Amino acid sequence: MADPGGSGFDDKLAYFQAITGLEDTELCTEILSAHNWDLELAISSFTSTADSPSRPSAPSSSLAPAEGAQAVVASPLTDLAPQASPGLTWRLITLPFYVVSGGIGLISGAVGLGAWVAGSVLSRSLGLLGFLPAREQHESDRLIPVSASAAEAADFVAAFERNFGAASASRPNFVAEGFMDTLQRSQREFKLLFVYIHSPDHPDVPVFCAECLCSGLVAPFVNENFVCWGGSIRGSEGFKMSNSLKASRFPFCAVVMASTNQRIALLEQVEGLKTPEEMLAILQRVLEESTTPLVTARLEAEERRNNLRLREEQDAAYRAALEADQARELQRKEEQERLEREAMEAERRNKEEEETRDRAIREAVEREAAITRRRQEKAMSLGAEPAKGPDVTRVLVRFPTGERKERRFDSTATVQALYDYVDSLDCLNAEKYNLVSNFPRVSYGPEKFSLTLKEAGLHPQASLFVEIES
Repeated sequence: MADPGGSGFDDKLAYFQAITGLEDTELCTEILSAHNWDLELAISSFTSTADSPSRPSAPSSSLAPAEGAQAVVASPLTDLAPQASPGLTWRLITLPFYVVSGGIGLISGAVGLGAWVAGSVLSRSLGLLGFLPAREQHESDRLIPVSASAAEAADFVAAFERNFGAASASRPNFVAEGFMDTLQRSQREFKLLFVYIHSPDHPDVPVFCAECLCSGLVAPFVNENFVCWGGSIRGSEGFKMSNSLKASRFPFCAVVMASTNQRIALLEQVEGLKTPEEMLAILQRVLEESTTPLVTARLEAEERRNNLRLREEQDAAYRAALEADQARELQRKEEQERLEREAMEAERRNKEEEETRDRAIREAVEREAAITRRRQEKAMSLGAEPAKGPDVTRVLVRFPTGERKERRFDSTATVQALYDYVDSLDCLNAEKYNLVSNFPRVSYGPEKFSLTLKEAGLHPQASLFVEIES
């Protein structure tokens, strides 16, 4: 057996007492221990096997509140009447049935689920083929699976509409959801939760439903100011809530609201037959007394939403500014990279141009040096100019610029000596040229370089001009 000393076991014990209405801590501890502290199994076994005269039987539910959840009713406005604890004899008789019924309930639940699925498929197929008559909408197969508490609530709403809705112009708009889901809905909508526990066997219930709940005074007021939930004591969750709210007389209504730690606060109980005027007065009073916390909660929620929206807007503005800054930074980097590339390209071009200029200057200097060196070599190869004599030839050279140069050569000197003389002068920059005579026109080209001046017919004097080759 599990040790019930921890805080989790204390929460389970308190929740089990709130659901079952049992105040005997020792008995509840024994029941939970017999079910290995499985809260769902213990509650299901209790509601399905308990046979007390003061409590009607109710079918077991496969869906119980989550383990560790708190649903103890705290009533700041009314004192709830305590219920008598079962005696020792009841403990000794029922405890073995709880132990046995837990395993049977699990097996029967699995078998029942398989049978329900098979039956639903078969009946739907036969209905489509026309062998079965069409059923009403609220009894049709649910295509979307729902919880047991929601299905029970939907069945109650359908039965209430069938029995009392058609005869009246108005009725409470009961929510077809489980109690805890409806409680959360009321909390989201900042409304109180109006709870109606239906007892089909009570003689005052039909009159109360038809003349009070469905009256033109009560139903519109309830629908406008409350979230409505109803359940029958013949249903599992309706029976549990009647125990939790400690309903002692019927017709029974209550007004509750969500409290802290998943608890509910009982604001008002309405027991017994009431006129529409009495019911309306009670509900108006409860609504006026509970307006302040609802308004406060609504304002706090609106403030939270506004703060959240403001934070979202600020975050969006920050993200937009950040993206704009990042875009500007990226653009700045791209522009900087472009300028750097252009600067590098300009520097490369300048360097190439500078190298080209340096190379041209260097080549020009080298060429000028080569020309100067060649002139010096040519001048040295000519030797000294001979004096006038019968064996001396006088040669006059005219340049394209109009400049004229004259020199004496030995008649035995070759035509090559004339070219060496022209090359030694600083009068001609061309490298390819010919020496030509006018009358008669004779060109003294390379083929005559080896002839002496006398052999070439240039002795004793000659007049030549420089003809540059194109």
